[in-house]
Amino acid sequence: MEVSITPGDVTIAAISGSVDSLTADQLMETLGAAVREQQIRLVADFSQVAYTSSAGLRALLATLKDARRQGGDFRLAAVQPSVLRVLELSGFTSILKLYGDVGSAVASFGAEAH
Repeated sequence: MEVSITPGDVTIAAISGSVDSLTADQLMETLGAAVREQQIRLVADFSQVAYTSSAGLRALLATLKDARRQGGDFRLAAVQPSVLRVLELSGFTSILKLYGDVGSAVASFGAEAH
């Protein structure tokens, strides 16, 4: 798994590979570091993620909680069908906001009052 962070008004984390028990800690640390640096409006680009396990879900939930605790939010974009199924079965689609593409996810932050 690789994570590329692009800071900005809305920080984009482009993730590629599998998010599983071997990589979830790395993902949580990378996203957690962004939140600690006050990058609390986060979008994860999941277009290159074909698989996530429960460990990956925990990393996403931890990031969401950290961002929201500081007044921000964490959103997913371009989630592939196989990952979307895991999110749906685990109930995460009612917790996380999902968007069809990165542009829509980034724009969704602009629709909110700061």
